[in-house]
Amino acid sequence: MMVKLIVMASSDFRGVLNSAQELKMTFVGRKTGKKISIPVWFVNDADKLYLLPVSGTANKWYKNILKNPTIELQVSGKKATAEARPIKDKKRIEEIVDKFRAKYGASDVKKYYPGQDVAVELSL
Repeated sequence: MMVKLIVMASSDFRGVLNSAQELKMTFVGRKTGKKISIPVWFVNDADKLYLLPVSGTANKWYKNILKNPTIELQVSGKKATAEARPIKDKKRIEEIVDKFRAKYGASDVKKYYPGQDVAVELSL
């Protein structure tokens, strides 16, 4: 029997999110089984974090988290673990893309996120 341990984010972790532009996400490779770390942009909304895979459902990290949804997050020396949940509802994706536009600017979101067919939600 496999048991997943989900560690909720501490208030310290949540506190540094508001001033951060990116965080480090670590996930397990679906083919290699090795941990992979990458920087990602995110949007913080209360007790949720939202991520956009750059090339949408074709994005490699997105494919990896579908197989192994438990990911580690790190920002400003603070760490948390979360379960990734895909969002495929077009209206919800557009709401999340709007949040990215507000944080990072519409031109950068258009430039860096051409595949907007999925988003990822993380509960903190």
